[in-house]
Amino acid sequence: MFVGIMRNVLIFCLIPFQLVMASEPLPAAIQAFEKQGMHIVGRFDAPNGMQGYAAEYQKQGITLYASRDGKFVLSGYLYDAKGNNLSLKPLNELVYSPMAKQVWAKLEKSTWIADGKDNAPKIIYMFSDPNCPYCNRFWQQARPWVEGGKIQIRHILVGILSHDSPAKAAALFNMKDPVKGLQEYEESKGKNGLKPLDPIPSAIQKKLDDNQLLMDELGSVATPTLLYFDDTGRLQQQQGMPKPDELNQILGKLN
Repeated sequence: MFVGIMRNVLIFCLIPFQLVMASEPLPAAIQAFEKQGMHIVGRFDAPNGMQGYAAEYQKQGITLYASRDGKFVLSGYLYDAKGNNLSLKPLNELVYSPMAKQVWAKLEKSTWIADGKDNAPKIIYMFSDPNCPYCNRFWQQARPWVEGGKIQIRHILVGILSHDSPAKAAALFNMKDPVKGLQEYEESKGKNGLKPLDPIPSAIQKKLDDNQLLMDELGSVATPTLLYFDDTGRLQQQQGMPKPDELNQILGKLN
C-alpha cells in the first residue's frame, strides 16, 4: 500500500452494551430470528423488564425486544413518551460501531495514494478512477483544505470508467513517487501525458482487483466515492460528486 449521481449514505457510527456470550442461552423467540438469518451481536436492558437484543441482518442493524418470559418478541424501534428513539444507542454501540471499525481497517489496508499531509487531523478515503472528471473536480475543490493541512485524501484507485482506466491507475501505482505523480496528473486534469501501463504486472493488477472488490463490498457504484467520519463520529459514505454546499460538511470548516 502507498503511504503517503448519488447522494451521501449514512453507514455507521463510532461511539464503546454488553456482548452476548456464547454460554448464555438466548430465549426461544430470539433463536427463531437467528434461524431466519439474523446475527445476534449483543444485548441490553430495556424498559418494563424487557430484554433488548441488537442484531445484524444484511449489514443493517435491528433491535429486538423480548418479553420477560422470553416467549414473545417485538422487532423495530422503541420510543419513550417524549418521542425519543431508545433503539439508536444500542444499535450504534453494538452493531454500527464494530462495523465501522472493520470497514475503516479495510480501507487502511487497501492500496491508496495519499494527497495531503500525513499529520492531517482528518482522513478521507476516496475511490477514484483516473478517467473520472468528477474525481478531478473534487480534487480541485479540496485544495484549500489539503494545502491548509486540514485533511488528507487517500485515493483508492480503481479502473472502471474506460478501457484504459486500469492501465492508467496501474501506471500511477507503479511510479517511483506516486504522490507526486498523482498531483501532477490531477493538476493537468488528466492531460499530462500519463502513459498507461500495459501490460499490467500481476502484483499491481491484484491491488486493483482488491480495491474493486472493496468498492463492491461497500456498495459503491460511482466515482468519486468518499468515506469519512463526520463531526459526530459517524462514518459516512458519499457517492458521486458532492454539491458545493456539502463541502464544509464533508471536509470540515476551513477556518
